[in-house]
Amino acid sequence: MAYEGNRSSGPRRRYGRRKVCRFCADKKATIDYKDIRSLRYFISERGKITPRRISGTCSDHQRKLTEAIKRARNIALLPFTASHSLERGSSQR
Repeated sequence: MAYEGNRSSGPRRRYGRRKVCRFCADKKATIDYKDIRSLRYFISERGKITPRRISGTCSDHQRKLTEAIKRARNIALLPFTASHSLERGSSQR
């Protein structure tokens, strides 16, 4: 079997616009564990910290952001996991 050179059959790479770090672009924006509103942007619906490749933050600010989120979790400003809704009456004994 000879190689035909058909490159369209393989997986395609998607090149999107490179995300810019929000904190590097705006010098006034600070990372503070007490500022819950700004930290919520970097947490998924399930309570996980969004990775750099999705949020677009640089490595230095991602480390600071992770520390701030963990501090806010430890003093109960942010939940560790998503809140679960309890259905009453369906599975009680």
